[in-house]
Amino acid sequence: MTTALDTLTDKERQTLRLILRGHDAKSSARELGLSVHTVNERLRDARRKLGVTSSREAARRLLAAEDETPELLGDKSLGDASATPPDAPVTASATRRWVRPGLALTLIGVLAMSLILAALFMPASPLSLLAPASAPVVPAGATAEPSASAAARAAEDFLMLVDESRWAESYAVTGAQFRRLNTLAVWSEVSERVRPPLGKLLIRDLIANEYVPAPPEGYRLVKFRSRYANGTAQTESLSLAWEAGAWKVEGVVFD
Repeated sequence: MTTALDTLTDKERQTLRLILRGHDAKSSARELGLSVHTVNERLRDARRKLGVTSSREAARRLLAAEDETPELLGDKSLGDASATPPDAPVTASATRRWVRPGLALTLIGVLAMSLILAALFMPASPLSLLAPASAPVVPAGATAEPSASAAARAAEDFLMLVDESRWAESYAVTGAQFRRLNTLAVWSEVSERVRPPLGKLLIRDLIANEYVPAPPEGYRLVKFRSRYANGTAQTESLSLAWEAGAWKVEGVVFD
């Protein structure tokens, strides 16, 4: 019996394995010696075949089916290009969307609430972001690896909780600075007004994962470009700090 995974081409599988290693479209293109456009086409086709909205989710399904691990994937030869270190800053262009045209209108009310989110949740400066604080409890399943790919996974997992209106659970994986500035009640109230009107997530792509060298240890700025059922397309920017052995969300801006 043919499954959706069986329909993936070798080239699509090769590209998804790079996503598992923490690459985005741009760094994958460098590894493969291809254009970003070609890599995005492969990822788009893979998502369509597997019926998922995230390239990372497509890669996870491939990993589960092949019963491999990221470490094994790291040993695969990808030509002459050298592998990008997992902690290196990476930036990529947004992938092509496979939603129908004409859905780019953003509701005025949603945009206004996005500005409220920016004012509430993004720290005023990198220096205030990592102010000393007591260590929060590490949630079950949290990563113990302070790498760029781990930060991207933590950011995406946080947004998935928000997509599912799980306000308390998303608040629980924020950092000490975030919780000093915002209570659970405030986060839940604003999120309830902003997220549900967007409707179902259609696609979310990683477009940036950058290290910001702010004291004492720096933080990562992770950005996604997302599109929703009501036609809204927005950039979701999350700043994450390494606390108590896990990446914690310290700031959120939707614009």
